[in-house]
Amino acid sequence: MTNITLSDNSVARRLSYFLAMEEYIARQQLSDDAFFLWQVEPSVIYGRNQVVENEVNLDYCRDNGIQVYQRKSGGGCVYADRDNLMLSFVTSEQQVGFAFNRFVNMLLLVLRKIGVEATGTRHNDIMIGDHKVCGTACRVTPYGCIVHSTMLYDTNMQHMLHAITPSHEKLAKNGVESVRQRITLLKDYTSLTLEEIKTLIIQTLCDKKYQLTEADVCAIEEIEKTK
Repeated sequence: MTNITLSDNSVARRLSYFLAMEEYIARQQLSDDAFFLWQVEPSVIYGRNQVVENEVNLDYCRDNGIQVYQRKSGGGCVYADRDNLMLSFVTSEQQVGFAFNRFVNMLLLVLRKIGVEATGTRHNDIMIGDHKVCGTACRVTPYGCIVHSTMLYDTNMQHMLHAITPSHEKLAKNGVESVRQRITLLKDYTSLTLEEIKTLIIQTLCDKKYQLTEADVCAIEEIEKTK
C-alpha cells in the first residue's frame, strides 16, 4: 500500500482539504491502495444523513472557533483536533463490506503491535473493552471506496463533550449516559507518543511512498472549493 506524503503546509490546512485529497486520490484510479494520516485544528464533521442542528452545538462551536463540516460518507458525528489522528484509506475495491473489513483489520493489527487488545464491531467501530477508540465511515465513489477513521489518541475533552450533542436515545442505544462514558483515549493504554504511533502506523501498513506534487496540491485545492 502506498503512503501519500502530505505537503509541508498541510499543518495549516482545513478539514475540507483532506476530504478533497481523498477524492482526488480516488479519481487517479491508482493500481495500488493508498493511505495517509492527517490532523486538523478543532473541527466537527457530521455524516451525510445527519441534520447538523441535531448533532452539533453550533453556538458552542462558533464561540470556540471550532469549524463544522459535512462529509459525503455516512456514519456519526465526530470531533477532531491535533491531539488525535485522522486516517484515510482509498481503494479501487467497490464492495463496501470488504473495504470496511480490510481497513478495520489493518487498524487492529496496528493496535496489537502497540500492545493494545482491541476488537471491531458490526458497526465498524474499534473498541478497547466497552469503549470506542476509533470510529469509521465509508463512501463509495465511481472509482472505488474511501474509508476514513478518527483515532482518539488524546483530545480536548471539554470541546468534545460540548461540541457534539447526540440524542439521549442514541446514547441509550449504546448503553451509556454520555459521550465521555462511551469513548476512551489510546494514550491511556500505551507509553508511545502520538508521533511514534504515526510512524508505527505507516511502517506497518505501507511499503511505498508518494509525495504530493505542486500540481497535485493545486488540483486538490480546486476540489476543495466544491466542499
